[in-house]
Amino acid sequence: MQLSKINLPFKICQPGYLFLMALLMVDLSFGIFQGKSVRQKIVIVIIAGYLTLLILKKYSTLKIATVGTLLLGFISINLFSKVKTLQLTENTVIKVYPDQVKIKDDWLSGIGHAKNIKVSISGKVAKSQENIIKQGYPVYITQISGDIGAVEPASNLGQFDYRNYYAAKNIFQRIKFKSCNIKSVKVTYWDKIHYYRFCLQQYFAKMPRLLGFFASELILAENSSSDNQEVLDNYRDLGVIHLLSISGLHVGIYTLVIASLCYFLKITQEKAFLCTMVILVIEIFLSGGQAGFVRASLTYVLGKLFKFKNWKISGIDLLGLTCLVHLLFNPRLFLGIGAILSYVLVLGLQLTSNLSSFKQSVLLNLFLTPLLLFYFYQVNILTVFFNMLIVPYFNYIVMPITFFNVFTFGLTNKFAPILENLLENFEKIIGQISEAQLGMFLFGKINWWQCLLLLIVSAGLLVCLNEKIENKKVTFKISGFILALYTGFFCFIHFPLWGQVTFIDVGQGDSILITTPLNRRVYMIDTGGKLNFSGKKINPQVNKITIPLLKAQGINKIDGLFVSHQDADHVGDLGPLLEKIQVDKLYMAKGLINNPSFQKRIYGKIAHTKLIELLAGMRVKEAIDFDIVYPFKPGEGKNEDSLSLTFKVANKRWLFTGDLGQDGEREILNKFDIKANYFKLGHHGSKTSSNPEFLSKLQPELVFISAGRKNRFGHPHLETLNTLESLHLPWVSTQDCGMISWYYGWKQPKFKTFLE
Repeated sequence: MQLSKINLPFKICQPGYLFLMALLMVDLSFGIFQGKSVRQKIVIVIIAGYLTLLILKKYSTLKIATVGTLLLGFISINLFSKVKTLQLTENTVIKVYPDQVKIKDDWLSGIGHAKNIKVSISGKVAKSQENIIKQGYPVYITQISGDIGAVEPASNLGQFDYRNYYAAKNIFQRIKFKSCNIKSVKVTYWDKIHYYRFCLQQYFAKMPRLLGFFASELILAENSSSDNQEVLDNYRDLGVIHLLSISGLHVGIYTLVIASLCYFLKITQEKAFLCTMVILVIEIFLSGGQAGFVRASLTYVLGKLFKFKNWKISGIDLLGLTCLVHLLFNPRLFLGIGAILSYVLVLGLQLTSNLSSFKQSVLLNLFLTPLLLFYFYQVNILTVFFNMLIVPYFNYIVMPITFFNVFTFGLTNKFAPILENLLENFEKIIGQISEAQLGMFLFGKINWWQCLLLLIVSAGLLVCLNEKIENKKVTFKISGFILALYTGFFCFIHFPLWGQVTFIDVGQGDSILITTPLNRRVYMIDTGGKLNFSGKKINPQVNKITIPLLKAQGINKIDGLFVSHQDADHVGDLGPLLEKIQVDKLYMAKGLINNPSFQKRIYGKIAHTKLIELLAGMRVKEAIDFDIVYPFKPGEGKNEDSLSLTFKVANKRWLFTGDLGQDGEREILNKFDIKANYFKLGHHGSKTSSNPEFLSKLQPELVFISAGRKNRFGHPHLETLNTLESLHLPWVSTQDCGMISWYYGWKQPKFKTFLE
């Protein structure tokens, strides 16, 4: 990479200086906001120390600038990153901009503002209140009755972390209200800007589905409807999701259009630059400050300023300067996945600037792969090919059609059906390609140090190839090392040294994952499922919890799935799980298959699944032997018919009884002489289960409770907890610990909870 000599005050643009300073500030921001474990903090300190020494040695004349930049960074952290908390009182007033909230089925959710504090807010609203909000002007929410608390973190491996997501937006609390008063407020000029954004949302909502979706994504950087989730999933699976992100591509289009217009109108470069800045600022607001667009806009503005001053700066230093400025205004920037991917992608472009387009595309995908595996656990190895197919379609069909419709739809809608039909045909083809899962490779989640190591080594390879180093052995060795790393990490994920018994935190429900070490076999007990009291269609939580957990562990097949009974909190997500992942054998208590509700759950989803009915006394011989201890006769799948089983691994016996009541527990006692090291309390800790005599006979070392936080049933009941205390039985709950795992294998078995 060619770095130009620079002549600036204090020589802050010496080649590589700004880039190294940016790396140092990024490292420090990770240390302050994301360094959780001791090992992470040690690595962060080592990297910071190395970069500091390198900068001070290589740029010894810039010590003042270095100290000044670090000082500015820490001042920024104190100014912009102080966590302010809100106390919910009878006098609390929340200001809500209608463009920042959504209302669906009388349920409001979005962002509110109180005393310069942003909060996540949600709750049920009346029709009259909804009508006030739909006028588009800001409202005050007062007389709030409800709860306020910290935004909850992910409680399972692989689960999307809303705490980090909102922290990147400087939101740390959420309000769930039961009732409130909503009234209109006096409109300011700033409020009118929000009103215009709201009007755009309503304008796009009137368009046909795909036209409205692309307009919302490309202008407002938001998905206008959950009906479009399939389109997003298709683009993500094919590795072209970046096309739907407002970023450098869009900044390039805006600047090109404005520059062309200004040239045609004979406007000076300086005035054209000011016009472009205004447009970019407006789009930054419209896109909600999306990191990729802000990054590209800053790069354009800073690059132009340097050009006007005739100051020379390399592309990689311009990226560094952009990052430094961005971090100064948003120190929590890299809590967002989008920001990380955006900056790493542009860094990759800089590191491969001398290569052909095809080689650059291949190496960029290699460079991004560690991040994709860390955040999404899978990659599409045909992404380069799909980009070659879909990028032209997107650039020359989707974008022109979308913006043409944006400008003409308000005048006439006669073009919209034709354009929508065209998009539907193309998107149908993309959907079919995505559904075929061509090139999709489930790797599993790599951990933070593996991701960092792969990024560093991959960057080294990119530099070697870009600089065309004559010593081919170096490039070959680095390539071999990368291949060895991926092979090793893949084997550790897919042939683990540890087996596990994991209580998945599915809220108010049960779902247990059991695996064996090395030649891994996978079993599950129940799937969980959300209790739906509204009767309206809901998004299965298995898509947000269980599927990501399985993907994170590289699991794409379940050898055996045991279902205890037909209640929704145990098997409500059985159907969606069967749709997403292959289940070889489905085990159930005899008689459950005749339950109409259960039949509906599995209808059309078990073509490649063997159904097996069980009764007490039977043994399921798999990689683990499962002994059935209940029921003794066929039933209908009710609580009292719960399939109960026990198994032994690593000399420890486990017992699971579903929602079996105390009468059923007594039957087990009468028929079996059973003891268990570990026992999952029946019925989520309800007083209807967990008979004291039964628990006393089991003599468990530890008892587990799987129940939802603040559930409406009050599980676990106080009577049950008193029973445990009287018997001196220790217990843990998914309510407090999130996912709870017991690992066994080549070392001493150990417990680990996902939440501290």
